[in-house]
Amino acid sequence: MGLQHFLVLSAILFSIGMYGALSRTNAVGILLSIELMLNAVNVMMVAFACYVQPAPGGADLAGQLFAIFIMTVAAAEAAVGLAIVITVYRLRHTIQVDEIDLLKG
Repeated sequence: MGLQHFLVLSAILFSIGMYGALSRTNAVGILLSIELMLNAVNVMMVAFACYVQPAPGGADLAGQLFAIFIMTVAAAEAAVGLAIVITVYRLRHTIQVDEIDLLKG
């Protein structure tokens, strides 16, 4: 398997996540789609880290470190997002984003 295979897989996963985030009205579905997009970026980062030659004299772990950072941000995003969804559900009894108008004046 070459770098192109991983890039195609990453592009497909990112496209599916983008379509899900833009087409869904359910807040939990949007959060899941964002997670899919972040995982697509992780696949791309690790693939580039494996296939790109490191600088002479040192190991290049930037791709893996960025992937771990993205996973940390994704976990925090999921926790905060789910807390917001639960709070909105308690107030409005719905998680449909087109029915939530709390910020309208």
